Amino acid sequence: MQTPPPIKSNTSNGPAGRPLPTDPNALLYPVEAAYLMALSDRTLEGLRVRGGGPVYVRLNRAVRYRRADVVAWINARCFASTSAASNA
Repeated sequence: MQTPPPIKSNTSNGPAGRPLPTDPNALLYPVEAAYLMALSDRTLEGLRVRGGGPVYVRLNRAVRYRRADVVAWINARCFASTSAASNA
């Protein structure tokens, strides 16, 4: 009996099929920004449409997010307690 070939891991690739950029000024695809925020891409889309999400860049019809803006959005939502979060 022949053994199956080993499964190749794509751990170096991010959700868009490329390594997740680390440069703060790098433009992320929406799926990469959502991955970084631990949200679904549909939730991120909803935040963009309704407001309340991170600042985004519009390049013709393409939407991109600067990594620094996504990280700043995440950092602005860090709280020490639930009461601190409700007062924000």
